[in-house]
Amino acid sequence: MFASLKGLFSPTNKDLRKRILFTLLCLAIFGLGTNIVVPGAKEITKNLGFLELLNLMSGGGLKTFSIFALGVMPYITASIITQLFQMDIIPYFKELKEQGATGQQKLNRINRYLGILFAFVQGFAFSYAFLGAVGTSEIIKTTLILTAGTAFLLWLGDEITKKGIGNGMSLIIMAGIVNTLPNTFITAYQSLVNGTQYSALTGLFLFAIFVLVYIFIIVGVIYTQTAERRIPIQYSNRTSSAYSGNKSFIPIKLNSAGVVPVIFAGALIGIPSLIAEVLNKPAFTQFLEKYIVYTSYTGFLLYMVLIFVFGYFYTLLQLNPTEMAENLDKNRSYIPGITPGEKTSTYLRFVITRITVVGTIFLMIIAGIPIIFSAVTSLPANVSLGGTGLLIVVGVALETYKQLESSIVSRSYSGRRKGRIRAK
Repeated sequence: MFASLKGLFSPTNKDLRKRILFTLLCLAIFGLGTNIVVPGAKEITKNLGFLELLNLMSGGGLKTFSIFALGVMPYITASIITQLFQMDIIPYFKELKEQGATGQQKLNRINRYLGILFAFVQGFAFSYAFLGAVGTSEIIKTTLILTAGTAFLLWLGDEITKKGIGNGMSLIIMAGIVNTLPNTFITAYQSLVNGTQYSALTGLFLFAIFVLVYIFIIVGVIYTQTAERRIPIQYSNRTSSAYSGNKSFIPIKLNSAGVVPVIFAGALIGIPSLIAEVLNKPAFTQFLEKYIVYTSYTGFLLYMVLIFVFGYFYTLLQLNPTEMAENLDKNRSYIPGITPGEKTSTYLRFVITRITVVGTIFLMIIAGIPIIFSAVTSLPANVSLGGTGLLIVVGVALETYKQLESSIVSRSYSGRRKGRIRAK
């Protein structure tokens, strides 16, 4: 699997190594920013509830109230909204989706403007909820600092995507989670082994199970990210002998949505907690803790349902069966045994739906096991979310590795081709 990475140290891949170093430098800047506290603010000592997910993705920046306390979650929220708008809700957004690369650029621009707007709203809410009676001017100043921090991260993410390796926004989220992972394991060890709830031997046994759960998550994410169903296709301008010698197919991943449903579900279910902090109404807060927070039965079920819904519909957004059938017709190709046109679209929808349901259920299991384990063993909230964090880290790491491997392989192929041309 890692054999192709040996080519990374080849003299011809010097620019690729520069891209990797540039990416690491940008992530180091993000890590530094998570430790710069907003002037006049102080660390939040109370339990954040489901806002722990936002704190996790900002590298612990929300807890310390750093300049990057909001992370890139406002941009994720904006992406959720525009993705929903593309489902025939607002015709303009559907038209942008159908415009290809040009439409995607416009959508990205809209996402960034909306992300900065949401960052201002969330920054004001956090400033009002956590800073206390500090005066209107201080709240506005803190709001602007938090908004500027998110705007800087959006720019930094774009720079990583253009000049570095991988998707910049995803890598920033991953870097924030990696920054908090050591504390997650330390907290779990202290709670299980050094705590008073269990004996030392029982605590060590439970901590071993905790580590095994994480290993299961890693293996499970790798499986769901790499497993795929290959649908064979035939081109009408090729003979059957050519087809048998060099087969073509449509790869349908078991989990085409990746870790996006987990991020979306976490972002959406964290909104009521933010509203509760702003309103500061005990009755509403108690209602959230009883029915919405993921440690409750209904909150956990809601979290699982949201993962399933986002996983299902996001996959259908990415893999539209009707568009896939039309593209097959345009390329003069077809699925053997399936009539081109509507029947091809129906067949693709059946296959995608069946695979997506299985993949999304598996994703729900992977995301839910750490929460169940933490609830049974009474671990802190940040440990409960550690499984979700690891799920995102492994998924993003796999996607980045695939992009890096693809770059090395394509460069190696281009180098051999140029060598053959020169030899001739």
